[in-house]
This record gives sequence, C-alpha cells and structure tokens, in this order.
Amino acid sequence: MQKYMYLTNWTDQGAKDTDNSVHRATAAIDTMQTFGAQIYEAYWTTGPYDMVFMAEVPDAQTAHAVTLALARNGNVRAHAMRAFDRSEMLEIVAALSVPE
Repeated sequence: MQKYMYLTNWTDQGAKDTDNSVHRATAAIDTMQTFGAQIYEAYWTTGPYDMVFMAEVPDAQTAHAVTLALARNGNVRAHAMRAFDRSEMLEIVAALSVPE
C-alpha cells in the first residue's frame, strides 16, 4: 500500500454547509474505503486547505479515482500527494549513492 495525503478545499457549496462537515467527512471516509483506501487520520485545518486525510491506497490509479469520487458530490475539491515515511525515505536516499 502507498501512503497519500488528501488535501481538500470546500467548494462554495461545501462552505455553505459547514454545519454538516463532520457528517460529510464520515461519508468521504466511507467512499474512500470502497476503493480499498485505509484512512488513518482526518483533520480539519487552517491555512490553504480545509481538511486533510491521511490514507494508505493500493496504487496511484486508485489514489486518483478517490480524488474524483470525492469531488463528485460537489462539496470539495481534493488533491492527492504521495507521502513517504521515514523508512521509505531512507531507501530513496540510499538509492542516490548507488554508482552510475
């Protein structure tokens, strides 16, 4: 499984219904799980994004399908970023020192 951060922004429609944002987040998590994503964190945030989900997803195609599914209801726009944990980053950095 690959790790992804889903950065979301409310659309005008979503911002008008902030009272239901927790309910909508639960529905979003349910949607993500139908694609095989395992969500392990969800945060409402300040700054450029309104909400962030941390998830493990089978592959890049699934990660993209999730962003499309989240946008389908019109309440959010989502962006997926591949994330690497410490051990994965150590492997990436180790590959840099392999002679060409």
